Amino acid sequence: MVVISRASKLSLPNPSLPSSPPQITSALYEPNSLSLALMRSDSSISLYSSISLFTLSSLPSTPQVLIPSPSYSFTFLLLNYTPNPNPSPSPSPRVAFIAVGPHRSEPKLVLRLYVLKRNNFYGKARVFCKQKGVSFDEKLGVLLNINHGVGLKLVGSVNFFAMYSLSSSKIWVFGVKLMDGDGDDGVRVKLMRCAVIECCKPVWSLSLSFGFMILGEDNGVRVLNLRSLVKGKVKKIKNSSLPNGIIGDYGFDGPTERIACNGYLDEKIDKHSVSVKQRSVKYKQDSDEGGACFLAFRMKEVEGLKSTKMPLMSLKAISIQAVSLKKFLILDSSGNLHMLHLSSPVAGSNIIGHIRQLPHVMNVQKLAVHPDISLRTQTIWITDGYHSVNVMVASDMDAADNENGRNESEENLTQCSVIEAIFVGEKIQDLVPLAANGLLILGQGNLYAYANS
Repeated sequence: MVVISRASKLSLPNPSLPSSPPQITSALYEPNSLSLALMRSDSSISLYSSISLFTLSSLPSTPQVLIPSPSYSFTFLLLNYTPNPNPSPSPSPRVAFIAVGPHRSEPKLVLRLYVLKRNNFYGKARVFCKQKGVSFDEKLGVLLNINHGVGLKLVGSVNFFAMYSLSSSKIWVFGVKLMDGDGDDGVRVKLMRCAVIECCKPVWSLSLSFGFMILGEDNGVRVLNLRSLVKGKVKKIKNSSLPNGIIGDYGFDGPTERIACNGYLDEKIDKHSVSVKQRSVKYKQDSDEGGACFLAFRMKEVEGLKSTKMPLMSLKAISIQAVSLKKFLILDSSGNLHMLHLSSPVAGSNIIGHIRQLPHVMNVQKLAVHPDISLRTQTIWITDGYHSVNVMVASDMDAADNENGRNESEENLTQCSVIEAIFVGEKIQDLVPLAANGLLILGQGNLYAYANS
């Protein structure tokens, strides 16, 4: 039985405006640095660090970083240091924050990138890039020769982030690398455009977790192997030092033919490796390159109507949340939850997986999960968008099955059950995971933090 052991109400500061202040519309939390980002209805972004949500009664009146409107989307990013050949403990990754918005006078997008320094203050990053259509402006940030438009979405992971544009029908995958060592407190980074995916179908959601890129599409999801995606044809260069904008220092597959855009992703070093010039690679959304595959929803209701002449309503995968290394929770446009199970692909093989619909407990509008691979059970928070949040527990049976050597049906690998409910006096706008056992609820003017034991 899970018991709510801590609860806190956090009032939101109101800017000194003559009329009604802009409301908070979305929030994002980074647990490693206790950073909180809030977007307001005027599309400005407030960024805070070292926020202890269970000890504060209200947020500071002035954010650490205020990104002026207009902004389209934002995300956090973890940056690992380049592996050191000397046997020593790997330093903790640095936390970065990225926001994207339009250029005010040109048909371009502006990426603003901030890195958290050791004094727990975010500093504007100096970005080194050397690719066509990508440049850095000291005042504005990174300029991308991409027309701004509707439906722009940023998603961050470790060393990589992806950006989707509905109006351009493209997904760009970027790699980011710290240029400063562990002992430095600078904010210099290299930026590399690794891949471009040309979309022929709408993408309703996007996930970048545990080495997979997952696209939420109509009636299912498309899964791509991130490692295969960022690998591209490379060109050897004689100079042993890499120019600005070149990410790859160490390759996945050795020094001969190919190298990853972010070579330090798997933290391996080949002392015989050579410098190469990385080029971004173009893919088609419906291509099976790199082992990509489309996995359709499996619904008894839909399967029973296949023989009729009634037109079936398209279900959109509108949210994708990682639950564990190989399991992802998917929310469709009808409020149903589905569990995606992926098998670990062998190098060079296609991704294998299946989707199973979970029992319907409510018409879900928002969900939140903070995956912790050290736990056998994961807490899932769901809401119908009104005044209640259901707390679910997903039991991951993979470890036990593998230890006992059984080959049981994948249908029984994950068990989900509702164990508790939370009621809030305000209509719920958003759910933000704080930790494996913590949740932040965005109401109509307040933030509510909950933790269970």
